[in-house]
Amino acid sequence: MGVKQKTKSLNKTNNPMADTFFQLQVLNGKELTDSKFTSFGEMIGETITPSPVEIFQINIGKLCNQTCAHCHVDAGPDKKEENMDKATLEKCLEIIRTYKIPTVDITGGAPEMNAHFRWFVEECTKIGTQVIDRCNLTIIRANKKYNDLPQFLAANKVHIVSSLPYFSKTRTDSQRGDGVFEDSIQALKDLNAVGYGIEGSGLLLDLVYNPSGAYLPGDQATLEGEFKRQLDRKFGIQFNSLFAITNLPVARFLDYLIESGNYEQYMTELVEAFNPVTVSGLMCRNTLSISWDGYIYDCDFNQMLDLKVAANSQHIDNFDMEALMGRKIVTNQHCYGCTAGAGSSCGGEVA
Repeated sequence: MGVKQKTKSLNKTNNPMADTFFQLQVLNGKELTDSKFTSFGEMIGETITPSPVEIFQINIGKLCNQTCAHCHVDAGPDKKEENMDKATLEKCLEIIRTYKIPTVDITGGAPEMNAHFRWFVEECTKIGTQVIDRCNLTIIRANKKYNDLPQFLAANKVHIVSSLPYFSKTRTDSQRGDGVFEDSIQALKDLNAVGYGIEGSGLLLDLVYNPSGAYLPGDQATLEGEFKRQLDRKFGIQFNSLFAITNLPVARFLDYLIESGNYEQYMTELVEAFNPVTVSGLMCRNTLSISWDGYIYDCDFNQMLDLKVAANSQHIDNFDMEALMGRKIVTNQHCYGCTAGAGSSCGGEVA
């Protein structure tokens, strides 16, 4: 059964899943379901500790031009308040500069809708930091003021990572909304036109594949080959790599699992597919995740469940790298999504 597109955020519909504590209660079998699974901490049998920070991931805001069915951020057009201000971005920039963090990964929502997005990208580029923009593609076609995004991103050599659920209209639109596939294809053509995804250009364009239902993604290399063949054959589109990312039971996808009666089956699949080899490559180890209001998390998924870092430094106002490097990574049942099969991270498979 596929995920049906949503038209409003969980907050807007007063869905109890909008409450992060309620989500954690569900995941631990205390609300809506009595299904209980081996605790993730017991399964890994060890404490996960951080390695040096390589990626500073900033959720610049939850405002988005789409309301995707599987969104763990619960982003949408109604999320106008939850967006990072310039003062907070300036503090982030100072941290990146001070600790010479090599990569800043900007996500959302649609990050480009933040009023300070372009300024921040340019400032990061000036100090030699590699910028990743997690672009939903349709934003490029959503409004005239975004039409020049391909040129802007290319000028700053931004690494683009874009979601495309499938190379067909039906599966893409069912997950992301009517008309998304056609706009995404046109946006990919626009990006190719300025050199993105073209061999030798130095402009990286990677795609993200999320399953459209309650199942794990297939083999990443196989999917990448099929996407490249189909997009080239049908539309003449080129891209660099494809990342297969497992849908984590958080926010709208958790709501879908409960509503559709797939929760127990999906969690069972995740738990049974647990792969201890993935633990060393988890993104929470080399990444810090910053929320729109400046709080610090081990990863974007912990951020969406409001599981702040287990350190005295929980906000960028009192950022302490030494304290953060001495912390233990916070885990819960959703972490099974990152350790199932070949593993899953913002960069695809980890094992």
